[in-house]
Amino acid sequence: MFEDPNLGPPPRKGMSIYVIVTLIVFGLAVVYVGGVFYTRWHRDQVMQKQAAAAKRDEAQKVFEGMGGDRFDILRFFPYPGEIKRGDSTMLCYGVSNAKSVTLEPQPNAVWPAFDRCVSVSPKKTTIYTFTATDAAGHMKSATVTVDVR
Repeated sequence: MFEDPNLGPPPRKGMSIYVIVTLIVFGLAVVYVGGVFYTRWHRDQVMQKQAAAAKRDEAQKVFEGMGGDRFDILRFFPYPGEIKRGDSTMLCYGVSNAKSVTLEPQPNAVWPAFDRCVSVSPKKTTIYTFTATDAAGHMKSATVTVDVR
């Protein structure tokens, strides 16, 4: 019983179809995963740019709300504006880009601030003058009256 060598399966030549299909599927998976990573990275970049732009806009609004780069007295008012004899009130002020400020008549120290209040106890109705000076020597003033009853 001799076996005929020509009766068996033919010898394989080159790559089998299974290897080729596996490589194609693997290549498609790599392309898909790479695409997913790229689109997520790109979306994150867009979101970061939008967040940075929103943060810049908000910072600009805050900057402008605090007086921006202009020299100004933003606010000066008494709280309350009318008091009884012997009581005290608060004089509140806010300035932007001021180098120095004065409050007359006032014994307490004042300094440039965006939002600050000082206590005063006038014995009679008094007009207070708030003066701010910038680095160039320009001056701005505001006055308020505290009524004493």
